[in-house]
Amino acid sequence: MIGTTLQFVCDVLDQYIQHQFGLDETKVVLNGLIESGGTVPSGNQNMVVISLINIEKETAKAFYGRYQRQEDGNFSDVNPYERYNLDLLVSANFDNYKETLKFLSAVMAFFQAHPSLDTSSYSSMPAGLPKLEFEIEKINYQDMQGLWTAMGAKYQPSVIYKMRFLTIQAAQVQRYTPAVTQTKQLATP
Repeated sequence: MIGTTLQFVCDVLDQYIQHQFGLDETKVVLNGLIESGGTVPSGNQNMVVISLINIEKETAKAFYGRYQRQEDGNFSDVNPYERYNLDLLVSANFDNYKETLKFLSAVMAFFQAHPSLDTSSYSSMPAGLPKLEFEIEKINYQDMQGLWTAMGAKYQPSVIYKMRFLTIQAAQVQRYTPAVTQTKQLATP
């Protein structure tokens, strides 16, 4: 679900950028900043790169109970779904610094204009994903430097967005509970 969701965000942002600048080629890629050998992936050159940098479980919202009504009237006991927030690093990796700034500005304009994506606006959203919300993360210079250093990459102009409410539900039934079909009235003394 994570990969599918991030690829969807990547595709939507890419369509926006292509339209914004009248381009025919892809300019947004979902990728890491550094390969396992320590080199920069060649596919990141002259691209906007979206990288997952953190996953955080959402604990502030109440979620539904364990029992789900089945078509036959019985109930299934499943573990409640969990919601996660994903931190996305969006960096611009272009040979020309002015191009880097132009594309990073377009990314910021997209998320400012589209702080949420939902099925009413995007029919291509992955199944089971009703809505995604985005907000820019405030990060100071030292923390940004520490992030890039920890990744082993050289700094590129970038911005971090928190993508809220990726829902994960394995839908593995623990047990079935029959529905109540009759009631007995107790005798009154």
